Amino acid sequence: MAHDPVLAAFRQSIDNIDAALIFMLSERFKITKAVGEYKAKTALPPADPSREEEQIARMKRLAVDADLDPDFSEKFLRFVIDEVIRHHEKIRDAG
Repeated sequence: MAHDPVLAAFRQSIDNIDAALIFMLSERFKITKAVGEYKAKTALPPADPSREEEQIARMKRLAVDADLDPDFSEKFLRFVIDEVIRHHEKIRDAG
């Protein structure tokens, strides 16, 4: 396939966004790790269903404002939340 400068520019932007997403997720998980450690020390449960539902509703509203499929945003956030809970359980069980 011949070099297409327009496609290459789009792909460069996508690559930059993907890198930013990875770094943002890394920062998010650093904070949620600290939350998990705090919860373990204070005997709080790893999951907080009411907080999770609030966050999902908030993200769905933001998704609508951003012209993003709110169902996709819910699936994405649920995936992240489930991973955070798994980490919190691991931290709790290690203590």
